[in-house]
Amino acid sequence: MDSVVLAFSRPDATSAVTRGATRLMLELGHAPLSEVSLPNGRRADIMTLGPRGEIGIIEVKSSLEDFRADKKWTDYAPYCDSFYFAVAPEFPQGILPQEPGLIVADGFNGEVMRAAPLIALSGPRRKALTLAFARLAAMRELMTSV
Repeated sequence: MDSVVLAFSRPDATSAVTRGATRLMLELGHAPLSEVSLPNGRRADIMTLGPRGEIGIIEVKSSLEDFRADKKWTDYAPYCDSFYFAVAPEFPQGILPQEPGLIVADGFNGEVMRAAPLIALSGPRRKALTLAFARLAAMRELMTSV
């Protein structure tokens, strides 16, 4: 039987990895939001609020070119307790830095391949980020029901 190779466009690959990583976070008890603006002007692909109030950021990389062109991932550290890259199964994982966590995901689910180190946010920053997260989630809910 001939094997079939599926080629995804970059937006399709980003969408699939985002969906799988989001589903994984839900399974782990975290509340995820996508496309979250941060106080420094950056935008997190996925931000999560964990069961104990911990804040995570997941940066989705759809391709090797996407990773090489984007060096802003270090700008997320001041706004989370843990940081992960999320990539597709075929992504060359060896080129990723070892410091962040690693999630491998497809359009259906994901798996934590390497846990992210936990670096606790300060109390005031955690409170500000948690309130902003809650307001964003409430506003999005309101916009979908109007």
